[in-house]
Amino acid sequence: MTPAPSSLLQRGLTLWGLLAAALDSLRPLAALAARIYVGQAFFLSGLTKIRDWETTLALFTDEYKVPLLPPALAAVMGTTRELVLPVLLVLGLGGRFAALGLFVVNIVAVLSLQEIAPAALQQHIFWGSLLAGLAIYGPGTWSLERLVWPRLAGTRPA
Repeated sequence: MTPAPSSLLQRGLTLWGLLAAALDSLRPLAALAARIYVGQAFFLSGLTKIRDWETTLALFTDEYKVPLLPPALAAVMGTTRELVLPVLLVLGLGGRFAALGLFVVNIVAVLSLQEIAPAALQQHIFWGSLLAGLAIYGPGTWSLERLVWPRLAGTRPA
C-alpha cells in the first residue's frame, strides 16, 4: 500500500521544517565566521600599511587614486579605518556601523585602483557581500552589542 499524497507532502514539509530549524540555529556561527573572515582581511591590510609607512605613502601617492583627498590624509584615514573597524566588527560592538564603514573602505579601495585583477575584484565583491549582509542583518547573537546595548538602554539582553 502506498502512502497517500497528503502524507508524503506532510512528511516533506516536516523534513523541510527540521532542515530550516537546523540552518536557523547556525546563524550566530555564520555571522561570527563572516565577521572574523572579513575583519581579519582588513586588519591585516592595515597592519601591512603601518609596518612600512613610506611604501604606504608612496602607494597612496602613485597607485591609489582616492578622490577628493590628499594622498597622505587618505593613507592615514584608510589605515586607521582598516585597524579600528575590523576590531569592532569581530567583537560585534557597533557591528552594523563597522560593517558599513568597511563596506565604504572596500568600495574606495576598488575605485581608487587604476587597474584591478579579476581575482582581486572578485575578492572585493565577496567581502562587500559579506559586509552588506552584516550591515543589513546585524552582527548576530554572538556579539558584544547584544550584551552592551540593552544595559545602556536600561533593559535586559534578549
